[in-house]
Amino acid sequence: MGVEQKLGQMGVVTARLEDLVNWGRTNAMWPMLFGLACCAIEMMATQAAHYDASRFGMELMRPSPRQSDLMIVAGRVSRKMAPVLRRLYDQMAEPKWVIAMGDCASCGGVFNNYAVVQGVDEIVPVDVYVAGCPPRPEALIDGIIALHEKVRGEKLKDWA
Repeated sequence: MGVEQKLGQMGVVTARLEDLVNWGRTNAMWPMLFGLACCAIEMMATQAAHYDASRFGMELMRPSPRQSDLMIVAGRVSRKMAPVLRRLYDQMAEPKWVIAMGDCASCGGVFNNYAVVQGVDEIVPVDVYVAGCPPRPEALIDGIIALHEKVRGEKLKDWA
């Protein structure tokens, strides 16, 4: 019988600071709207009542980078839009995460030409890739859960 079990019966909760901070970060991620193409419709559907992203602590999509810590890039990124994407990413507060939603954001999709960025990871670091053309809301929710697992595994030494 460990200390956690004995103290738990007396009404005392023990936890590591690292676990509490990571729990808070996963349950209060505020995503930023960055829908560029057809994937944006599926991203909006995850906020609807049927899928309800609010149960993951994402009450609403923020239009401002200063109020967001998760950027969901949904759709193809043109070369003209790339500097705007980077500027918005730089304006986000630390810690910040990026989900590349759809084939166009992940690898350029069917648009293999000079005008479309062949993967948003050329511009910003991507934490989770969600595949599909366009991916269903369930796939985005799966990507969000994968990101939550990644954040829960972060260590104090990684925060610096």
